[in-house]
Amino acid sequence: IEWRYVDLLFYLYLSACLFICPADDCQALNFGHGSVVCVCNATYCDSVGRTGLPDPGQFLSYVSSKTGSRLVKSQGQFQKNSTGAALRITLNPSQKYQRIKGFGGAMTDAAAMNILSLSSGAQDQLLRQYFSPDGIEYRFVRVPMASCDFSTRLYTYADTPEDYDLQNFTLAEEDIHMKIPLLQRAQALSAQPLNLFASAWSAPAWLKTNGALIGKGSLKGKPGGKEHKTWAQYYIRFLEEYGKYNLSFWGLTSGNEPTAGEMTNYSFQALGFTPETQRDWIALDLGPGLHSSSFPQTRLMILDDNRPLLPHWAKVVLSDVQAARYVHGIGFHWYLNNIAPPGITLTTTHHLYPEYFLFATEACAGWSPLDRGVRLGSWDRAEDYAHDIIQDLNNFVTGWTDWNLTLNQDGGPNWVKNFVDSPIIVDSSKDVFYKQPTFYSMAHFSKFLWEGSQRVGVSFSQHTSLDISAYIRPDASAVLIILNRSEEEVQFEVWDQTLGFLPGSAPPHSILTLLWSRR
Repeated sequence: IEWRYVDLLFYLYLSACLFICPADDCQALNFGHGSVVCVCNATYCDSVGRTGLPDPGQFLSYVSSKTGSRLVKSQGQFQKNSTGAALRITLNPSQKYQRIKGFGGAMTDAAAMNILSLSSGAQDQLLRQYFSPDGIEYRFVRVPMASCDFSTRLYTYADTPEDYDLQNFTLAEEDIHMKIPLLQRAQALSAQPLNLFASAWSAPAWLKTNGALIGKGSLKGKPGGKEHKTWAQYYIRFLEEYGKYNLSFWGLTSGNEPTAGEMTNYSFQALGFTPETQRDWIALDLGPGLHSSSFPQTRLMILDDNRPLLPHWAKVVLSDVQAARYVHGIGFHWYLNNIAPPGITLTTTHHLYPEYFLFATEACAGWSPLDRGVRLGSWDRAEDYAHDIIQDLNNFVTGWTDWNLTLNQDGGPNWVKNFVDSPIIVDSSKDVFYKQPTFYSMAHFSKFLWEGSQRVGVSFSQHTSLDISAYIRPDASAVLIILNRSEEEVQFEVWDQTLGFLPGSAPPHSILTLLWSRR
């Protein structure tokens, strides 16, 4: 009876909002996890809208906070004289670092199923939130090649044994009827071409030493042999088949979490590689195969596994000239980041191999056994996202990809019950979706850091607990992103020598994006 009462209130609330709520306001709902979600349906969703530049001498501020602000916009004026704030943040545009590629999430089978469980109006609303100029303008989408744990069954595209020529290679129903149509719709909504990149979880069982998609197993034979050549051709066939639907891929990874396939009794799809076998497979099979295919420009990222494996993994693969010539970047995941600091893993790798870009290829909240699954309205998780992104970007990373674009309230579907959280949670029984605090955390980066934006230097007049990162965009505007994880409001001023002093304040537990023109 209590839940029916809650549902009734929920419907009355949504109905009222259709008529009286301001156009861009978050329709907040509190599930008791520290902050609020924003409720969206087929006819209403809050939206950041298009972000123009303010007039010269002005700045725009966008703030999201634990108290419920969600990309709340305000405008201010640069001042000629210092405000006297104890913390001065000085922009140093002459100190130039890496250029940004962009941000995004993954179109898993689970994400596609959840989107398609909504009415067509709510589906469009959800896709607009991620991809349209009125939304947060994701530029990257990771696409699993065949099944992963976020599928409802185990399959590959070549499950016919001994089919070394891949004559029976076929995309799955999940591709043809779910992922592909949604990717096409996302592309149609986006103002710029989306950058798709593909990752495979497992080779077909008949190519593997353990004869199964799950558990400890690697490719039979040796690099250069028929199994390794077939597995390389599988990637090319995938690109060809998606190309028939007018979907081209910006990049590939050499395979999801290769260390997982080296673990005994690993519970879901995996394919084991050591850095040495990955190096040799790329040098002898995947690299030459891509180079001689119709897709020689497709960017290849090695590793696609946890960050503490760097710099060792990169050293093994990239110190080999034959492998390195086919590699463009290094992908990594966030799950064991607390084991090794980013300076040792990321910055060291960048300085060793500056011509190869660093790219975060997977992250999600709710994966840890200590804090598992969906937490509707968790602000702590939003701060975890923003802290990790700023830390990565401040250590030469060029982009950051979230995991599932959307999940259900259980954190699935997931055939092995490896339930996690997502920035958008779907409740198909009500035909609504909830935009989590992590969605807005992503927005503070993806909406403002255009492709080609360059990280620049920033210095502080005193020690600060704020996380801060600064950029100059291709249109010569400046973007400053600030995370305050403390209980205290922090007053500051930004000094830009071309304009003067920007007076600012970071509320407790908030994310702040500042934007201004430097022309």
